[in-house]
Amino acid sequence: MNWPAMYERARASDESAAGYYNRNVGVLTDEGKVNVRIPLEAADTMDVRMWREEEVLACVAPYVSRAPALRHVSREPRFQVHAFVEGRVLDGFAPRGSAVPAHVVDDVVTLMEQLVRIPREKAPALPAGWPESGDGAGFGRRLAALTQQVYDTYAGDYGAVFREFGIPAEPLAVVASRWDTLTARPFTVLHSDLHRKNMIVSGGRTWFLDWELALWGDPLYELAVHFHKMDYPPEQRAEVLRRWRERLPADRTAGAEPDLGLHLAHERIKSAIVDTVRYAKQLAAADPAGRAYLTGRLARKLNVARAVWGAPPEMTRERVARALAPWVGN
Repeated sequence: MNWPAMYERARASDESAAGYYNRNVGVLTDEGKVNVRIPLEAADTMDVRMWREEEVLACVAPYVSRAPALRHVSREPRFQVHAFVEGRVLDGFAPRGSAVPAHVVDDVVTLMEQLVRIPREKAPALPAGWPESGDGAGFGRRLAALTQQVYDTYAGDYGAVFREFGIPAEPLAVVASRWDTLTARPFTVLHSDLHRKNMIVSGGRTWFLDWELALWGDPLYELAVHFHKMDYPPEQRAEVLRRWRERLPADRTAGAEPDLGLHLAHERIKSAIVDTVRYAKQLAAADPAGRAYLTGRLARKLNVARAVWGAPPEMTRERVARALAPWVGN
């Protein structure tokens, strides 16, 4: 396979799907379609990232039944080639807040069950100073430290907007003293980004994409991030939690309440800060309908975070649009 030529075809293509860290381009070859995954050079780091994605895919391949196969990795230029997963993106027919097909609930819990079976020695090397297995407080503080760093980095340019949105000058103070209350749970490999745009449904089965944010950490964090980003109807959220408790080892699910609430509180705070910056940057390139969607969605995220800070849910799409008007331009 001529990988450099494939990369050039992908780089020149106008047809791609981009997340916050990578651009994905489907390329047809004599051996079938593949996904060429190219890092976005100007991506802002808003999430804890500890491993290269190709390391994660190699690690999970023997244990996880539906993750994309890694075909090729290039260091220079930097890109990966994954097997292309045909199917429908879950978000395309079951958007955030709506019910998902019943099999998706089972597939999600199956994935979490498969991940906890990966032995520590089979996972990639940990960064220096990474919390020891079971140190949920250290893990939580590691996550919160990056959230604080993002706030500090953008407070100069976005400080007035943060204040307008009700984001406190010390946004993490409300959770800082609670990390020590977490139950000790053995760590495991986490996907850490299980949401509807990272799931492909094909033939009644769910495939899980985008492993770039995988971590070694508290399995309850996986569930919290998933709940935050999926926004299930209450009955499906309860079903996921019930199955998760039944199918994962007891030591991985111990103390789920109120620990789940603490991780959710952090995710809501993080979302208010990170998405204020991300959406402000996206508004400049959006058409009127896109701007209405972004400002409405951000208003909802802000109101959820405001509840964590004890503030009333007073953000509206119009109020968000006025505050972010300087980023829209003409």
